[in-house]
Amino acid sequence: MNKKSRIYIAGHTGLIGSAIVRKLKALNYANVSTQTHRALDLTDRKKVDRFFSKERPEYIILSAARVGGIKANNTYPAEFIFQNLSIQNNVIDLAWKYQVKKLLFLVSSCVYPKKCPQPMREESLLTGPLEPTNEPYAIAKLSGIKMCQAYNRQYGTKFISVIPANVYGVNDHFNENGHVLAALISKFHQACVNNSKKVVIWGTGNPKREFFYVDDLAEACILLLKKADCPDVVNVGIGLETSIAQLARKIKKISGFKGELIFDQKYPDGNPRRLLDAGKFSVTGWKAQTSLDEGLQLTWNWYIENIARKK
Repeated sequence: MNKKSRIYIAGHTGLIGSAIVRKLKALNYANVSTQTHRALDLTDRKKVDRFFSKERPEYIILSAARVGGIKANNTYPAEFIFQNLSIQNNVIDLAWKYQVKKLLFLVSSCVYPKKCPQPMREESLLTGPLEPTNEPYAIAKLSGIKMCQAYNRQYGTKFISVIPANVYGVNDHFNENGHVLAALISKFHQACVNNSKKVVIWGTGNPKREFFYVDDLAEACILLLKKADCPDVVNVGIGLETSIAQLARKIKKISGFKGELIFDQKYPDGNPRRLLDAGKFSVTGWKAQTSLDEGLQLTWNWYIENIARKK
């Protein structure tokens, strides 16, 4: 891949896609292609086919997806399965049809079994039942992983499934249906605005997550695009865990909230742990540059400037 390669980012307005676009432009890649959902509905195969026929992308990063936290998965299970399968099937199959040199398929660590041994290795996929609270999304993503592997085996494609740790950062969905970190930022800000005496958090606060700043993931993805030899499924993470309770206390401090934290145990926790074994990727020598404290401050500042002040 060189600076003139034709690169298509599917999902460029989202958390991961927007970070990859920013990074590519900062590195002076000249032919980065994007399309809004209104301009190109990725669930419509005919429209995607016409777009690929016209643009002829050489490299694709598939980060477009229906995403959300536990509440969203519980509320919209059919949409999570149908929309994600439709997007994946169209983009992956047409990438083969138009002889794309390499495709990165962005997944999520929720594809691992609920009781997966920690840290989670790529070989543990499909070795046990999934966590029920995000099963619809996970089933769709597992299908995409298997589709990429099948095309690689049958057609000799280079379609790589990338499983990052819990990604957070600017351009996330900062509401109750979003990822846990973004949802907590929104919740603490609203509590400050309303002078609330308490913030209620779902579950016990005990589950641990590996929080991964999105700009670091973007850098890792570009490295994978450029790397000649890659495993067809690869974990990318930082190797450090933080409990939801610890995360909540960090955000409480940044926000200046002075009230009480309430952990409501009538709501589900989700997976108890999700620590990735990133050994296959670590051989590249790459390491994330952003600590959780630094990333939280950057994300909070962006949220205040771009979301909170517009409400």
